[in-house]
Amino acid sequence: MIQADIHEAKSNLSKLADLAHEGETIVIVKSGKPYVDLVPHNPKQTRGPGGYDLDIAVFDVADSDIESMFFDSGVE
Repeated sequence: MIQADIHEAKSNLSKLADLAHEGETIVIVKSGKPYVDLVPHNPKQTRGPGGYDLDIAVFDVADSDIESMFFDSGVE
């Protein structure tokens, strides 16, 4: 783990960013207290088509009571 004062981090940001990208833990301190952790960016993984493995149930037969109410309602 590397600790760097906020002013030191400002001067050496590129070097510290490279170290963080390589997996080093960087803690930036302000007034002697941990202030910010410098970590590499982890892009969000996106799913393509077909990325879901779901069992989808589709009912072929409607409830007969609901069907009769719909067709016998007299609304045109």
